[in-house]
Amino acid sequence: MLYFDHNASGPLSPAAREAWLDAQERFPANPSSLHRPGQRAEAALDAARASVASHLGCREAGLVWTSGATEAAGAVFGHLAQQAEPGAGVWLSAVEHPCVLESAERAFGGRVRRLPVSVGGVLDLGVLEVALAAERPAAVAVMAASNETGVLQPWEAVQALCRRAGVPFVCDATQWIGRLPAGGMGGCDFVFGSGHKCGAPVGTGFLSVGASPFRLRPLLCGGPQEDGRRAGTQNVAGAVAFAAALADCAGRFAGIPERLEWRGRFEEGLCRVLPGARILGSGEERLWNTVAFLPPALADCRQRWVVRLDAAGVAASSGSACASGKEQPSHVLEAMGVPAGDADRVLRLSGGWETGWTEWEEVGRRIGGVYARLGGLEALKQA
Repeated sequence: MLYFDHNASGPLSPAAREAWLDAQERFPANPSSLHRPGQRAEAALDAARASVASHLGCREAGLVWTSGATEAAGAVFGHLAQQAEPGAGVWLSAVEHPCVLESAERAFGGRVRRLPVSVGGVLDLGVLEVALAAERPAAVAVMAASNETGVLQPWEAVQALCRRAGVPFVCDATQWIGRLPAGGMGGCDFVFGSGHKCGAPVGTGFLSVGASPFRLRPLLCGGPQEDGRRAGTQNVAGAVAFAAALADCAGRFAGIPERLEWRGRFEEGLCRVLPGARILGSGEERLWNTVAFLPPALADCRQRWVVRLDAAGVAASSGSACASGKEQPSHVLEAMGVPAGDADRVLRLSGGWETGWTEWEEVGRRIGGVYARLGGLEALKQA
């Protein structure tokens, strides 16, 4: 099976697996315990914290371990809502991940404003700048990279605008972390991510509040772990594995130009075997590992594409929510101006560091084969 769904979840990297097994063996104690095994576990947890903080360029003391981005988003927006001036709302890019959208809606109710993006899926900085000159929201949230299209957002420019306006800036870095250098992200007021996108175990994540002027109000209450910002016994082995996974990814960043070249070659070939196919976010800066595309229209093609690709040995993802009649098409594609009827057939391929050019070339060949078969069936139906 060719696995091209890393943006949903990636396999555990060898470096993370080795670190996790070693930590499980060497640090079984509760890091809050005062005995020597507990102190060793705490030291391992802090070493992992220092490693991840260095990757982000944030203060070690500002990094909180979480179970992932969803928990972190809930904590951030719950905190911001309690800190907000009466009536103040929160502004989000129109292409944010559901964990951000839903957490913001729960915390702020109807006081959520969605900021527009271009047809390429990039935030309109001009709209944000004008809005900040006229009004001060409780916070602005803009992701670093889109999980659906791989399009990169101008988070550094947004960070600068928010700092100038005195508005907290929240950045979901889940898809960026482990794929691109993240040294400047520590300057965000709040930035968070999940480990399972970059080779760490599921259930590991972080929230950096290093640049925030506020003391984070905990989402999870109980013990005083994480300096009172997140109760519950910490996942020492998960944190150690996360740090190892990030270090492994950082050692591969020199290969990004080559992988961008692979992506370009793949897309050129894809458009040859799928006449009329559209690459989403084409012309914009995008993650090297992600290709989201709109294939030619065929009857019931969305279900056919996903199922047929799986049968052809390709694990890909739909670019939108399931069109079962119970869910709506992707809000990301809607914000980019993709018609609902077309959004239902968007497909996303997302590889990892272990995905080589041979795999990209082969998945292109298999997509061409599926299209040839689907096109033939469609021609028979219309005959």
